[in-house]
Amino acid sequence: MNAHGVFAACSFLLYASAALASIAYLFTKSERSSRTMFFFLKIGVALHAAAFALRLSQFWTYPENRFFLPLTTFYGALSYMGLALAATFLAVEQGRRLDILGAFVLPWAAASLGAAVLLAPPDVAPLAESLRYYWLNLHPFLLMTAYAALANATGVAAAFLVQERQIKSRKPGALCYRLPSLDELDYLHARIIAWAYPVLLAGLAMGMVWAYRDGWRWGGDPKLTMAVVTAAIYGVFLWRHFIGGRRGRRPVYLSLLGFASVLATFLGAEFYSGRHSYLGGLR
Repeated sequence: MNAHGVFAACSFLLYASAALASIAYLFTKSERSSRTMFFFLKIGVALHAAAFALRLSQFWTYPENRFFLPLTTFYGALSYMGLALAATFLAVEQGRRLDILGAFVLPWAAASLGAAVLLAPPDVAPLAESLRYYWLNLHPFLLMTAYAALANATGVAAAFLVQERQIKSRKPGALCYRLPSLDELDYLHARIIAWAYPVLLAGLAMGMVWAYRDGWRWGGDPKLTMAVVTAAIYGVFLWRHFIGGRRGRRPVYLSLLGFASVLATFLGAEFYSGRHSYLGGLR
């Protein structure tokens, strides 16, 4: 195993440890668990960034790959997704220090990188000529970044539903006093989606530009269809929240439906969309 593989494997173990520490904090609210979570997470993000840089340097040893990003394979897509998930969570936490939300977010990062490390080889190869477009280069980068932010928003949404159920119960448990207030969770949830949405639209638009330049039209591609559905669901959420003033459980359910559509777009449609295949052969 080369240095990149070692760094990636260590990052996965650190993310998994951080996720376990965050779950321990959820039930104990021990400051030690919180400090452990951030200790493992920060080292994991640093090693993961180093692994990404090493793989990028290997990718660029092929002249035709220069200045492109290695995101067009199952390994590359999920590895970057894990990095973006963890880094986004750190950015959100630095501003608010809602440590308890790690239990709802960090398992996604561990699962994403773990799937890449355990299920796919990190080999690099020259890009096919049809993939050497800068529009296409930015397309997966922006979409993965948006998906990572939306996964963080989903973690906040889960925390919101748990807190609402605790508050409405006749005998709220200790968890009720460990989670942030409903207003704070609602605010953070909507702001993350509002930040991610234009990134999502930009990534989708760049993919369409590349497809048009490549002489391809819609043609009923299931992945493109699901991506448009995802954008529409989150667009409705933002409209209802910021224009319609809707708050509470129903908008949260709508955003959860949006993230289910994200998963269907990234994973489910892979089996029906050869043009967007990351999973074919787990390459």
